[in-house]
Amino acid sequence: MDAPNDKYLPARILWQHRWSPRLLSFRISREAGFRFVPGQFARLGLHQANGVPVWRAYSMASATWDDHLEFYSIIVPDGAFTSRLEQLQIGDELMMERQPFGFFTTNRFADGRDLWMLGTGTGLAPYLAILQDESTWTRFERIILVHCARNAEDLAYRAEITALRDHPLWAEHGHKLIYQPVATRDDTVAGALHARIPALLQSGELEAHLDIPLTLADSRIMICGSPNMVHDTHKALLGRGFRLSRLAAPAQIAVENAW
Repeated sequence: MDAPNDKYLPARILWQHRWSPRLLSFRISREAGFRFVPGQFARLGLHQANGVPVWRAYSMASATWDDHLEFYSIIVPDGAFTSRLEQLQIGDELMMERQPFGFFTTNRFADGRDLWMLGTGTGLAPYLAILQDESTWTRFERIILVHCARNAEDLAYRAEITALRDHPLWAEHGHKLIYQPVATRDDTVAGALHARIPALLQSGELEAHLDIPLTLADSRIMICGSPNMVHDTHKALLGRGFRLSRLAAPAQIAVENAW
């Protein structure tokens, strides 16, 4: 492993959890001075067989105060990065750039009543960090997390999401969280919807099922997932008058591709 330099440093694998053959969560050691805003991502690096490093961006799924950094990854068959990642064991090292990146954060929004977090697959990761930020629970009246995957085993972190409602830092606000699973190829998931998120928005099924309307005045909408999902969901919302939010021009939408 390369020695640390001004741009990156070594980090050690502390914990791993395999949700399914395709999905892996892992934790790495955290440098004491590393700071990030919930919703940001880090760049992790591994050496290929030829010795050339390959880098990938991963959103932090852990809380800003945790001693470790947690990430949620899809395993791509023969992927230059993940084929190496899934071989790592506890104690093995990888590289991490010292600087976090990204603007997929709630501070780009003006205040609103409802925070919608729409995600597919590992696009759930930044929402896990955002849900471990006390200001999320105090700033919004309702927090609606919609996680879409193919089947039940790919709907990871369900127990952990439920447990967040009782966290002592915001337990008095725990009732604000609404979790809506979406399983596009599995009708066994209790309470789940069964169409892609863009289709659920276009048909009105998502809002009708939750009995919560999406409105320009009250809704702040985050979209994270596959490029196709992000594009189609963004397009569906643009058609209803919603606009991308910028720090200089706050609006209703923030987007991030999960890969």
